[in-house]
Amino acid sequence: MRRRAHVLALAATITASLLAGAPANARTDNDVGGSSEQRPEHSSEQRSEPGQQPPGSEEARVLVFHGADAPEDVTGAAVTAIGEIGREGPAERRFTTEVTDDPGTFTTKKLKKFNAVVFLSADGDLLSDAQEEAFTGYIASGGGFVGLHDAARVEPGSDWFTGLIGGRPAEGGPTGPQKATVEVGDRVHPATRNLPLEWARNDTWFNWKRNPSGKVHTVARVRESTYDPGEGANGWDHPVSWCRDYEGGRSFYTGMGGTAASFRESNFRQHLGGALQWTTRLARADCKATITANYKATRVTEPNQPDQLDQIGEPHGLAVADDGRVVSIGRGGGMASSPVVTDWNDPKMGLGFGTLHVWDPKTGEVTKAGTLDVFGNKGGGDELIKNEEGLLGIALDPDFLSNGLLYLHWTPHAKIDRTAHMAERRVSRFKMNLTTNKLDTASEKVLLSWPVQIHSCCHAGGGMAWDSKGNLYIATGDNNSSQFSDGYSGNNPEPDFGGVSFADARRTAGNTNNLNGKILRIHPETDGTYTVPAGNLFTGKEEGGGKTRAEIYVMGVRNPARISVDPETDWLYAGWVGPDAGEPSTTWGPAKYDTFAVITSAGNQGWPYCMGNRQPYRDRNLPDPAKPLDWYDCGDLRNDSPNNDGLVKLPPARDNNVWYSPQGGAPDFPRNADGVPSYKLDEQQLRLPWLKGGGQAAMTGPVYRFDEASNSKVKWPSYWDGKWFIGDFYDGDQPRNALLMDPSNAGGGGLPVHAESLDSIVPAGDGGIRNLMDWKFGADGALYVQDYGRGFFTADGESALWRVTYEGGPPTPLASETLGRQHSAGGGKR
Repeated sequence: MRRRAHVLALAATITASLLAGAPANARTDNDVGGSSEQRPEHSSEQRSEPGQQPPGSEEARVLVFHGADAPEDVTGAAVTAIGEIGREGPAERRFTTEVTDDPGTFTTKKLKKFNAVVFLSADGDLLSDAQEEAFTGYIASGGGFVGLHDAARVEPGSDWFTGLIGGRPAEGGPTGPQKATVEVGDRVHPATRNLPLEWARNDTWFNWKRNPSGKVHTVARVRESTYDPGEGANGWDHPVSWCRDYEGGRSFYTGMGGTAASFRESNFRQHLGGALQWTTRLARADCKATITANYKATRVTEPNQPDQLDQIGEPHGLAVADDGRVVSIGRGGGMASSPVVTDWNDPKMGLGFGTLHVWDPKTGEVTKAGTLDVFGNKGGGDELIKNEEGLLGIALDPDFLSNGLLYLHWTPHAKIDRTAHMAERRVSRFKMNLTTNKLDTASEKVLLSWPVQIHSCCHAGGGMAWDSKGNLYIATGDNNSSQFSDGYSGNNPEPDFGGVSFADARRTAGNTNNLNGKILRIHPETDGTYTVPAGNLFTGKEEGGGKTRAEIYVMGVRNPARISVDPETDWLYAGWVGPDAGEPSTTWGPAKYDTFAVITSAGNQGWPYCMGNRQPYRDRNLPDPAKPLDWYDCGDLRNDSPNNDGLVKLPPARDNNVWYSPQGGAPDFPRNADGVPSYKLDEQQLRLPWLKGGGQAAMTGPVYRFDEASNSKVKWPSYWDGKWFIGDFYDGDQPRNALLMDPSNAGGGGLPVHAESLDSIVPAGDGGIRNLMDWKFGADGALYVQDYGRGFFTADGESALWRVTYEGGPPTPLASETLGRQHSAGGGKR
């Protein structure tokens, strides 16, 4: 086998200097001379596990193996980099290296000297069966493996090597270096935690025969929109670096490192150094966190008995107490066979039963806690029949486990006006018996109430959430019809009932004096009243008073069914459903945009004037709403609706972080000199390719916060810490993702820098959670999810509460197996 003299001389120089404990002499990539046979050998007679050190040794050892015909420049640069990485940094993270292109090194005896083996520029069938068997045994006994770039092509006929590496390159694809952006999704692994969120770098990029995501733990992806991936592109989920615990050992692979310049890049050296820390057992890391087999989704409620909402009602929200109890609410629809009254002359018109059920993790049993007579059981049908009112939201008091108090957002049937087709929405405080899990309906104290029209469906909203200061956020829909505007702005002032417009969201969401189409923020007091915290959007005194409501924190939202507050930052996370237009219109504006936003301060999110990243709609007004007027100016909004009783000049619209249409994620268009998009489909750019559209209904979820102090064995791992969960009611091609946001621009509408699909973890499809209604993490770190069921405005046999737990175990190596400066522990199979 032919040897490359300069690489071997370089390897010998580095190895000798490292093993002597002294820095290597300065050199360039052109240093030559020597051979691999000159490297000093160290006795392994006293070892029985990979990398166990002889008496007096303080450093781990790494074997760097490369092909004899490897590219000289890349191999030389890599050998230099690995050697320098090994002797830099804290003493407890240092290691020595030996370099070889001799497959004869792969014997059981010789491999025992090393904590990890790096495959560098190793392409083709290099090992004999006996050598592969020795390496298999090495991994099984706890050894580490790092594969760089071409290592993905090593031993192409070996299924075992395919499993070790995790993926194989596809034919075709890019042939030369290109600059691309790497999304660094894992913020805790030592290989990635200090890297930029978005890492621009020049390298050669592979496409993969089969996407390994879900089988391996992906720590970084390359964004295909930033380079030309060529034939066989993998799409938005294009892994580039990953790791896994493999058959007793540890495997880390990166497709990067295809150029000599890569190894002179400080960020790439940091990446490689972290990979070596984990594989050598110098550091712990979780390489199981996104492997889907490590998660278990369990349905914890049984189907309702016939015509009895004994297990769960028509799911419409949940809350999890610190002791693990899950309180689930039902909006008001019964089972499909339940009677529905739609005659306005009947006193039972729209009467439904808002339900509360408590699931107790200690017993696994459900208690029906109570019911409220709500308006909101009109069944399905057109806009003038169906209705989304009812029991809409729940929030447990921060001291729930000591006081039993909870807050409900609901529409009492007793307060409807069947003549005017009006109702009262309210937020009330109730008390629950913590021993019996029964709601005391007589304990109600009404904090806040306001009028809503109930002549026409829809958009009630409903979600509630607390911040760390004891402020309660309440999401309200725009109380506006989805019809009468061709699925665009929802700004038609003409249709009304009894003088109340039901198709003009400028009356509600765009009105500073109306509580609908808003996210409210109040501070509940112990006596059942509330105060208004400082920093809301209005004071209530603008223009002398009577034009604004001080409770408004955010205006310009359409139908926010779900909101959450990150307990670490107090940032508000919201999502709302968009209108119905299937595609953009050059006359009226953008298509339906379901929307998610990170909200760090009071403001206006734009509806019904602007959506997405301040894409305007066209104004319309009397006497002819079918005639388009001017485009709205998102930076200088005015409410000129005849139905407006608030301020005319409004706060400017803000950018939202995520929006998606039937065409896909974050549609954007070229804009003219006035900032108006072209709204031409053939000019549309989809900036978030991981999002799909179609039938869609945005359901935001929580930001996960990992509790290191918790001893829960089912908590989701720290990989997910700080990630924002978003999803859609429908499972099809709709989003169900964990997003990584850049804190520096999240509050200003910055796009997510990374998305992780949750479809296999929060399982979609038949037998899974088909219709996502609400999801929250409990104190145990498990995820609790409501499946709405398969009907509309009813509960059915698929309506259920689910629990998604993590069962992958702790990070590896275990604390007892990490390699210390003065002590080394064996890495045997666990």
